[in-house]
Amino acid sequence: MIDALARRLDFARLSAEQFIRLLETLHMLGTAGAGVQLREMDTETLVDVVGRASKDQLRAVAEHPELRKVFLEEIFRRMSDHFLPEKAKYSSVVVNWRFSGGDGDGGYDRFQTVIEDGRCVSGEDLGREPDTTITVAAEDFFRIATGNAAVATMFVTGKVRVKGEYAPAVRLPGYFDIPNAPR
Repeated sequence: MIDALARRLDFARLSAEQFIRLLETLHMLGTAGAGVQLREMDTETLVDVVGRASKDQLRAVAEHPELRKVFLEEIFRRMSDHFLPEKAKYSSVVVNWRFSGGDGDGGYDRFQTVIEDGRCVSGEDLGREPDTTITVAAEDFFRIATGNAAVATMFVTGKVRVKGEYAPAVRLPGYFDIPNAPR
């Protein structure tokens, strides 16, 4: 149900505030047990929503504490579902993620992705020492993680900063099969 609704909405007609109210309402219905949950949206639909949302709409999501958390958690929860173990079978990497504008230490939301032994695990704090730390604004990460922005462009423009080893950060997107939005 949530997928059909999301595909039919014309986000271009919504202001950033209206977009947020829509997402808040859908999230509220989910937490109230009404049978409509943002978290049940197919990955393909999530990719489509992010792709059709304007930069202002995505920035508004990133600035909304609850919706920001929902979007970040959903992307990280889905990482292992779209992980390509054959692409990373000889890789072992720990990536820390820092998202500016958060409510964690130093104003960052933090997540970690561990790829080893042909597996990918992501979460808020996996307690591992990182090989690399990637810092990016949440709204840019939404676009990168859903294939709606080129990582290389984000590196060149300084929207993605890397501390530690660069190679794992550059190879990371190749370890995932990001679904295309339904057409």
